[in-house]
Amino acid sequence: MIKHSSIFGVVAALVLTVGTALAAQMPEHSGRSFVGDAVSGSSHADVEKHNACPHCGMDREKFAHSRVLVTYSDGSSAGLCSIHCLVTELKGNKGKPIKVVEVADFNTKKLVDAEKATWVIGGSKKGVMTRVAKWAFAKKDDAAAFVLKNGGTLATYKEALASAEKD
Repeated sequence: MIKHSSIFGVVAALVLTVGTALAAQMPEHSGRSFVGDAVSGSSHADVEKHNACPHCGMDREKFAHSRVLVTYSDGSSAGLCSIHCLVTELKGNKGKPIKVVEVADFNTKKLVDAEKATWVIGGSKKGVMTRVAKWAFAKKDDAAAFVLKNGGTLATYKEALASAEKD
């Protein structure tokens, strides 16, 4: 007769082995380790401080190409996964003075001033938290090249924000 603890041990070992094998095959698995809410191995300082979007819980490292960082005049900040969640953040903090809104350049993933970025609205590339994609680019030429390849329309930050407010 097999003891229940032996069966449990075998099942647990099997689950760990299969889970590890599946995780290694997943394209989005980066090999980073997670400890509580802290991400180790992030290459972005803002992600070290704000690793998960406070509105939807999405991993900001995984969505580094669409992430947003809003810094308020009082020095507080919020790290978000997308312009969609930025809209939620701004509605929840209506009237709170903003120092700067930074957004990731789609290609380099480096943060740039959202108002200075060239935005692309729409196109064939699936957006983050939206049906109508919105992507930011530090260089207008990069945005234009994206439009040639994926479609969409060049836009300003105000236009992208207005589009996100409609989502």
